[in-house]
Amino acid sequence: MRKKECIAMLLAGGQGSRLGALTKYNAKPAVAFGSKYRIIDFGLSNCVNSGIDTVGVLTQYKPLSLNDYLGTGTSWDLDDPDGGLHVLAPYATETGGRWYNGTADAIYRNIDFISRYNPEYVLILSGDHLYHMDYNQMLAYHKQQKAALTVAVIEVTMEEASRFGIMSVDEEMRITKFTEKPKHPDSTLASMGIYIFNWSVLKSALIADHADEKSQKDFGKNIIPRLLGENKRLYAYRFAGYWKDVGTIDSYYEAQMDLLEDEPEFGIFDPNVRTYSNANSSAPHYIGKDGSATRSLVSNGCVILGKVNHSILSSDVTVEEGAVVEDAILLPGAKIGAGAKVIHAIVGEDAIIGPGAVLQGTDDIPVVGDRVRYNEGGEK
Repeated sequence: MRKKECIAMLLAGGQGSRLGALTKYNAKPAVAFGSKYRIIDFGLSNCVNSGIDTVGVLTQYKPLSLNDYLGTGTSWDLDDPDGGLHVLAPYATETGGRWYNGTADAIYRNIDFISRYNPEYVLILSGDHLYHMDYNQMLAYHKQQKAALTVAVIEVTMEEASRFGIMSVDEEMRITKFTEKPKHPDSTLASMGIYIFNWSVLKSALIADHADEKSQKDFGKNIIPRLLGENKRLYAYRFAGYWKDVGTIDSYYEAQMDLLEDEPEFGIFDPNVRTYSNANSSAPHYIGKDGSATRSLVSNGCVILGKVNHSILSSDVTVEEGAVVEDAILLPGAKIGAGAKVIHAIVGEDAIIGPGAVLQGTDDIPVVGDRVRYNEGGEK
């Protein structure tokens, strides 16, 4: 196996319970986003655009749809036989089998996979964040600082800081303190969950952490504090672009609605940054003679016979005659019956809103679970 300078390990096994019904049948990274994409597309595309051709995707919760979507990695140009995309699920060993016990445990149990490529550096990512980043720039910074570990950080407000892992740094950006979700933060530099490790340092830390019965097997709670305690060279890398964790219904909805603005914060339409996707090969979308779609994103396979405004339609969505869809997000396969109204709502995959039904939200955005039907005349 050819030695790699840097490989990526993408953590994609999270349940995403805060997304409620949207993750009832799917892992969070497999949830649809922006009409033709899935959340995982952005992390994978960043790897490809940064020239990283070997990516291990660690799955766990509800992996079927995610595995189907990833396939052999061809859609992201990650089908190189000397690297490529590898789906890594928990597996049994001579001591038994169980789920990953934390982020660090997930990487520990794939040490053999990483060792196959004997990389100098390992990039660790979360599969459920929205951002565009050139990892080459972060790697160059890591080398320049002669770091053992570099953590990507972003400025947040003091009010937000308690939700993140917070870094304190000196004048050279060397990390002097790390606190996971502090009640009283003393900094506003928040970890983005993006790490570059020297492989030798990471491997030793993972082995020591695995042997520690009191450890929670977590990068933020255990691995980073361990390395700080050993006085390793840990540095923070400032990122100034768009980054969002769409882990709640509110943030998921708001991030998609922002795509419909004239100048969206997230550059999904940036011609210089390609986002790869395993979008299906359905026929082009169709808008009937009495149908319309304004200020909307509409994916392949959609049939629009009613009125759609300021909404995002994923693949194979149907909006029947007389139906009204506004300020809504319709996930793949959703069907809106004749005369129904869907306003300020998220409709899950393959959900059916029956003829004449009304699904309307206010500040509390309603979510229709996958494969749930709202019957004729019903209201939620």
